[in-house]
Amino acid sequence: MTKKQNQGFDQLGLAPKLLSILEQQKLFKPTPIQHQAIPAALEGKDIIGIAETGTGKTLAFGLPIIQRIARTKGKALVILPTRELAVQVNESLMKIGGAVGLKTAVLIGGVPMHRQVQMLRRRPHLIIATPGRLVDHLQQKTVSLAEFTIVVLDEADRMLDIGFAPQIKQIMELVPTKRQTMLFSATMPPEIVTLASRFMKLPLRIEVSPPGTASRQVEHEVYIVSKEIKMQLLEKLLTDSQGSILVFTRTKYGATKVAAATKHMGFNAVEIHSDRSQSQRLAALEGFKSGIFRVLVATDIAARGIDVSNIRLVINYDLPANSDDYVHRIGRTGRAGNTGKAISFSEPSQRGDVRQIEKLIRKSIAVLPLPLLPPRRAPSPRPFFSEQQSKREKINKAEIERGHTLGYRFKKKPRYPEYSR
Repeated sequence: MTKKQNQGFDQLGLAPKLLSILEQQKLFKPTPIQHQAIPAALEGKDIIGIAETGTGKTLAFGLPIIQRIARTKGKALVILPTRELAVQVNESLMKIGGAVGLKTAVLIGGVPMHRQVQMLRRRPHLIIATPGRLVDHLQQKTVSLAEFTIVVLDEADRMLDIGFAPQIKQIMELVPTKRQTMLFSATMPPEIVTLASRFMKLPLRIEVSPPGTASRQVEHEVYIVSKEIKMQLLEKLLTDSQGSILVFTRTKYGATKVAAATKHMGFNAVEIHSDRSQSQRLAALEGFKSGIFRVLVATDIAARGIDVSNIRLVINYDLPANSDDYVHRIGRTGRAGNTGKAISFSEPSQRGDVRQIEKLIRKSIAVLPLPLLPPRRAPSPRPFFSEQQSKREKINKAEIERGHTLGYRFKKKPRYPEYSR
């Protein structure tokens, strides 16, 4: 390692006030992405930053934003794919910028628009937003992007994966052409190259790890297991493991089902997915961070939305639909220099998916023999899982209550008898 790589934050061109705040936060040594990106960002250069999850990308763009806003009186916009990421980025940047008067507004779905309008009326220096909600504000003319001279696209590959390309293009066409644009991503698919060539000017590419690289601090294992005994294997692993555990499922229904079964096993568990309200999602994350819940069951909405330093184990109850998502899932463990473990459940027909993951992460995944499993439990209480079911339940309840209100016994069968119990 060279002397240059051993430099601290004080060698990157940051103002003394920011260095003092970093020292108070016990942040002394920049990560590789911070070390390379901060000086270039302070010069106003366009940047494409490629780095694995958990490497400190937020401060890599956040520190230059705070310093440049203070000096130029401009404004900055950070766009992210999920609500949870937006909230976490705001929390991280306010720990640094709050002491120097930084004002932020977080524009995300699941929160009443009028509250966000109030934040916008305070003329924030920095807006942190998800693409869909920002477009809502633009359409209602509650925000203008004419003064935003710094734009950051964080987790850009994920935003494209979940279909935000039209909104991103709409937003980028409304910000000034004379601006600094920074794009950060864990992978570099062709769509990112296209986006960069269209909206960036001679960007400096900073790549501290090859696209798709998994954390070296994570141990990878896989069980070849039939669908019927997955739940028993999950109970065994939860019983034998210590600390906080993150369990990934492929669908919202699966997350609800696994969370209900995990509670039935006697573990403190909570679920998070897109059918949960924003308050429920934030409560789940806070409860998981604080240790109220030991197990968090999530869909891929949480693969890049969780910043918890002490997750000991990630379990892929279902393999991800996209092998790239494997890297982001396991990036929730082995963070900040800690070791971690990722265990995947693969059905016999999914061996090809495992090989694709091995090819992506450039390492073999150990196949473990099945341990002695606990007896199969009686079914857990039926989870209340989908919007369609919720609608059916409400229809049945309304019809029954209407019958009682009119003073006669409800004689017709409910419209959806299977949900009227």
